[in-house]
Amino acid sequence: MKALTGRSPMKSPGAPALRREVEREFWREIAKGLLGEEAAAAVGVSQAAGARWFRQRGGMPSIDLAPLSGRYLSFQEREEIALFKAQGAGVREIARQLGRAPSTISRELRRNAATRGGKLDYRASVAQWKADLLALRPKEAKLVTNQQLREYVQERLSGHVRRSDGTLVHGPETGQWKGRNKPHRQDRKWALAWSPEQISHRLKIDFAEDDSMRISHEAIYQALYIEGRGALKRELVACLRTGRALRVPRARTGRKSWAHVTPDVMISERPAEVEDRAVPGHWEGDLIIGLQRSAIGTLVERTTRFTMLVHLPREEGYGVIPRTKNGPALAGYGALSMNKALAPAITTLPEQLRRSLTWDRGKELSQHAELKLETGVAVYFADPHSPWQRGTNENTNGLLRQYFPKGTDLSRWSADELQAVAHALNSRPRKTLGWKTPAEALNEHLHSQEAGVATTG
Repeated sequence: MKALTGRSPMKSPGAPALRREVEREFWREIAKGLLGEEAAAAVGVSQAAGARWFRQRGGMPSIDLAPLSGRYLSFQEREEIALFKAQGAGVREIARQLGRAPSTISRELRRNAATRGGKLDYRASVAQWKADLLALRPKEAKLVTNQQLREYVQERLSGHVRRSDGTLVHGPETGQWKGRNKPHRQDRKWALAWSPEQISHRLKIDFAEDDSMRISHEAIYQALYIEGRGALKRELVACLRTGRALRVPRARTGRKSWAHVTPDVMISERPAEVEDRAVPGHWEGDLIIGLQRSAIGTLVERTTRFTMLVHLPREEGYGVIPRTKNGPALAGYGALSMNKALAPAITTLPEQLRRSLTWDRGKELSQHAELKLETGVAVYFADPHSPWQRGTNENTNGLLRQYFPKGTDLSRWSADELQAVAHALNSRPRKTLGWKTPAEALNEHLHSQEAGVATTG
């Protein structure tokens, strides 16, 4: 094989790895603010591959993202070479078709061909893998070769906290670092915790005459986050101010947390008839929150101000199962709990009163698509920081605070007691209704609609 290809034998990787150009596209999508699984889908690779790239690189690309220059053969050109070769075209014919030098094609067919079976067999995927492997120029990190520099950096990152007289302060006892982001509401290890930028600039002062004691803050970050650098221990990321185990692309910080609010369910897509309040059946909804993660759901009809209160009991295991990040929502107003409580309340209404529901942007209604399928009510979400778009509901929530003050546990009230409070509100005369009660106004609308249907029949 060495005589045939002109280079030393290369160990076969089994199935060729994903191309570096695909990984470059992946990191470009990450830079736009996409999550790992979203970027993986955008470039056509599995979520597992995207997660592996993001984790192994610590959330930051370790390859040059600039597109390849025309000096190098692209994967598309290698596919055409393989196709022409299979059709029996010669080297010069392939070179003319691709606009390349014959020597380039000849060298490509000889050096990057697959050698399994003892003969040269050109395949584009194998050729691209070999070209990517040979293009690697691994360079040993400066923190690996310079022990004094490495010790200086590690001491400023993870050094002990001391009093002004030099005595040691141990700080809280912390658990073993598990490779995840900063602990949620738990103690963190106390350390000097200089930032990489502070360390980089302080080196110029402490070692003004020693040019070997220089390193950029970006090189320190890479040594911390990228696997395989071998210079700094990964657990030292816990000493950074953010404590992140993975670096977060800057564009991702601008992502909204309301991923469930898509353009088709924005309030701007709501029918125009909702605005004039002429037709009943359009509702506004929200939660009122109390102590101990308790809540009550509120639904208010826009035309008549008729109010419904939704009981949100605790789920089984609340207070027993420890709270865990991304664990089950047991407080009573998680997405599943909300659907389970809202659907029966809405389906008790006549069909003509189930037209739309406008909610704020809370994640408790993130499964609004399932709620729409189950109840037939179209769900819309208000714009961020725009409570006036749900003014009827906000006003009603203010009235409800007479019965459910802030700073109280709302889970102690039963469904029957909530219905009694709703009845009190619906029996209260309202100026906006000409001093009618919401219950009377709703009944009038229902009777007028029934009369209209009978007359038409």
